[in-house]
Amino acid sequence: MEELIGLLAWGKEGWGDELATGAWLTIRLAVATLPFGLFLGFMLALARRSDEPELVAAANVFVTVFRGLPELLTILIIYIGLDLLINEVVQLVSTERWELSKFVSGMVALGIVNASFSSEVILGALKAIPAGQVEAARSMGMSRFYTWLFVVLPQLIRHALPGLGNLWLLLLKETALISVIALDDLLRQTNIVVGATKEPFFFYSITCLIYLFFALASSVVLGGAERWANRGQER
Repeated sequence: MEELIGLLAWGKEGWGDELATGAWLTIRLAVATLPFGLFLGFMLALARRSDEPELVAAANVFVTVFRGLPELLTILIIYIGLDLLINEVVQLVSTERWELSKFVSGMVALGIVNASFSSEVILGALKAIPAGQVEAARSMGMSRFYTWLFVVLPQLIRHALPGLGNLWLLLLKETALISVIALDDLLRQTNIVVGATKEPFFFYSITCLIYLFFALASSVVLGGAERWANRGQER
């Protein structure tokens, strides 16, 4: 057992620094993806509530497609397709080939998947807000911006936060799929370590513990955020 623990040392003697590097990249990828996915999901939810039939149809098709596709397939399509698209545009003005960042590809792919699901959560939260409250705010002379800021947004956050919290936990787990495009996240680094040490059970168990730690820490933060959003509510 001491020999296995020694494999987690830092430096040339162990593999702890490689696992830490992969874990750090996993966290950075998830944190970078979250605002992109939430913003796109919010825009999709607004589009689906629009009075324009074409906009509603386009948003529904987008959500249906990316909710139905396997996440792994979405990652591959975005990684390959986005690279081809960008290079087609670049070649119009230059002969050089431009290589798309794997981190950006992963962020876009996971963000699109996250947006497809978060749009449902946000749409449900918007529907849960009584229309009379918006009408009352407008009748009191509040502008559309202040109505959204002080009436709609606080209730939107309260209604949507539990569902969005679950999506954050799913996003943390889905980052493991990014290893398929050779981005050195936690799972890919673990696979490299397993190949070098021939200790799959030990290192996969360590990786499981790291992901569980991320999930538990996230649950604590999300629990605090929900208590803050529900402050002042009658129990």
